[in-house]
Amino acid sequence: MKEQLSSLPDGFRSVVIGASGGIGSAICEQLETNSRAGDIIELSRKRDGFELLEESNIRAHAARLEPSVHLIVCATGALTINNIGPEKSLRQLDPDAMLSQFRVNTIGPALIAKHFLPRLDRRTRTIALFLSARVGSIGDNRLGGWMSYRASKAALNQVVRTASIEMVRTHPSAIVASIHPGTVRTPLSEPYSRGHSSVSPDEAARTILRTANDLTQTGLFVAYDGTFIEW
Repeated sequence: MKEQLSSLPDGFRSVVIGASGGIGSAICEQLETNSRAGDIIELSRKRDGFELLEESNIRAHAARLEPSVHLIVCATGALTINNIGPEKSLRQLDPDAMLSQFRVNTIGPALIAKHFLPRLDRRTRTIALFLSARVGSIGDNRLGGWMSYRASKAALNQVVRTASIEMVRTHPSAIVASIHPGTVRTPLSEPYSRGHSSVSPDEAARTILRTANDLTQTGLFVAYDGTFIEW
């Protein structure tokens, strides 16, 4: 079987942000078993005090890296924040809860893009993945509900798309993409996964990395299985 991430150079350097979460930790485990992988930098609040909502903290962590990273995975995000889950209808919309969703799911990853994408290697193929969600698709929204979470992920997709366009100017071989991991059996999605087919974090990590390896175009919104998702 072809080893994962064969499109990256031997000894490729990785950064996984949100490494203590269900998907982030599974991605780290996959990288640790990859014989071609070099350094793996695992960042999270629990592990080393990485603060998603503090730009000075994000800047400091990024500044420690040489600009020779080949893989960045932003595996941050939240569905329930401060014990407030997604709205079932417009009547439940709360401005403070909505702002919290945008801070965690949009602004935090945008700051990661700002400070970490420039650390990608300019000379070789590189990949930066941002975990999004299919419910962030505007065109695919046929059920309504979950307005704050949907909107925050749609905004994240715009951040990723915009960043991908800018990165081409300085890093022409960089692939920057939003990826939907599927319904994964993690604490984030467990309360809302009833009636949906789901996969383990390990299976999700394997399919995410396999799809990332096969991407040939930057600025896309894709699912874990490589299918395109409309914006």
